[in-house]
Amino acid sequence: MNDGRSSAAVRTGPRILLSVEDDAWGTLLSRPADEMVREAVFAAAAGVGLGSDVETEVSVTLSDDEDVRALNAEWRGKDKSTNILSFPMMPLRPGDAPGPMLGDLILARQTLEREARDEAKSPDDHFRHLLVHGVLHLLGYDHESEPEADEMEALEIAILAGLGIADPYADADHSADALT
Repeated sequence: MNDGRSSAAVRTGPRILLSVEDDAWGTLLSRPADEMVREAVFAAAAGVGLGSDVETEVSVTLSDDEDVRALNAEWRGKDKSTNILSFPMMPLRPGDAPGPMLGDLILARQTLEREARDEAKSPDDHFRHLLVHGVLHLLGYDHESEPEADEMEALEIAILAGLGIADPYADADHSADALT
């Protein structure tokens, strides 16, 4: 039955392009990666007030420490792996509307796995936390100064609570400074 609305006008949130470059991601996570990526990206978008009609695209690559280390060295001058890299398509400030391409997120499996183990977190929860963190970076949030870090952490805590994930900053040793 036609209710007069164009199906093309109905959006469900950001478009996500997922690439799995390291097959071991399939054994690390308890649920399909695409479901968890969608859940985290949509929660982050909603958490900053972007509606389900937002027309932007996010690329997520599930990679390994070696590839992330090379990218981190090339683009950030840091010759070491990190848990997630965020590459915004264009610089945004918090509250700016994203363009058609929001940016790229690249995650390092071994680093995520080690951090989850060392911090006694489930890999699933840490994975979704890093994705939320990365999307916030793409949307212009940062943690270079204490006020920025406080704002970003508060957003992350609220978004993650909506996903049923405990406050990842409850232990003061694990602040946003430890994330990219």
